[in-house]
Amino acid sequence: MIAPHGGKLVERVLPEDQKKEALDRARSLPAIRLDEDAVSDVENFATGVYSPLEGFLGPEDFFGVLRCGRLAGDAAWTVPIVLDVEEETAAGLKEGGDVLLALKTGEPLALLRLESKFRFDRREMALKVYGTADEKHPGVARTLRLNPVLLGGRVDLIQAPAHPYARWHLTPKDTRVLFKQKGWRTIVGFQTRNTPHVGHEYVQKTALTFTDGLFINPVIGRKKKGDYKDDVILAAYDELIRNYYLKDRAVMAILKMEMRYAGPREAIHHAIVRKNFGCTHIIIGRDHAGVGSYYPPYAAQDIFEEFPDLGIAPLFFRSFSYCRKCRSVVNEKTCPHSEADHIPFSGTKIRDMLLRGEIPPEEMMRPEVAKIIMDFKEPFNE
Repeated sequence: MIAPHGGKLVERVLPEDQKKEALDRARSLPAIRLDEDAVSDVENFATGVYSPLEGFLGPEDFFGVLRCGRLAGDAAWTVPIVLDVEEETAAGLKEGGDVLLALKTGEPLALLRLESKFRFDRREMALKVYGTADEKHPGVARTLRLNPVLLGGRVDLIQAPAHPYARWHLTPKDTRVLFKQKGWRTIVGFQTRNTPHVGHEYVQKTALTFTDGLFINPVIGRKKKGDYKDDVILAAYDELIRNYYLKDRAVMAILKMEMRYAGPREAIHHAIVRKNFGCTHIIIGRDHAGVGSYYPPYAAQDIFEEFPDLGIAPLFFRSFSYCRKCRSVVNEKTCPHSEADHIPFSGTKIRDMLLRGEIPPEEMMRPEVAKIIMDFKEPFNE
């Protein structure tokens, strides 16, 4: 099976016999309450999703990621995972000491072995990660709101919060066991933040033709206004898999992580994460992880040339549509007919139809999937 990024799957979940001692110590430690995104980051460090990271980036790794797309040890890493705090909070913390990381409710989550406190330039971070400082970009807007001091250090997970989607929650350790049990040697990962249309199904099944198994891995967490809600995405994919996939060839598990909409850099990040889950390939389509018109359509594919040592193979897909004459999904290499014969897979058009209470044509979306979406009173984020 493919090795995790960096060669070793990180595991920083405290054993049961150490949890009571950690909880006792936590009562006397300074505490930081985390938002939902940071809680997910802590879990991802602890369970190996972010291997080889063991915690929030220190200054050497942080600036290496920003300026070179690599950690200090030269491993590829393109999106900085950071913990920001106010100056007053940072002043009360001692490097070399421990900090309790807690949920918003105050319940203990993890211990942070504080190794560094450092300042950074928010505008530089936005420009390097997103390629723009435009505050209309959702990732930029969030970056410019960060607190002025970053804390770096390894984390030890004490106890994870309850998962609302436990049925689909698998760690990289779990998926690697599952893929081995299924006898899969090659696995293609599919990143998504949307419900599936026929174009997505075409891409997935085309990739599956050349691999042993398909790993559908929806991002669950904070997304921008207008994106589908998590419940809707999972219910729609569950229906598609049940009706249109071989049971021994496709599995789905969630990825608790915020969408940053960082385009090319996030495409590399998505590839690394799926490599840690055990995928040997990842599907990269048009405008992967993009938003608006900030990135050229295939920038997320071109960036892979800069990372030949990534260790996971990208499968690139260009534009595709449904051709009325071919009566199938086609791309620019397979269909001789004009655009007038094509029905493009427009997510915006599908959303508009669903909002009007219209079932999209079968050429665009499976009717079973459309019905699942329409059964939700409010399927989109407000």
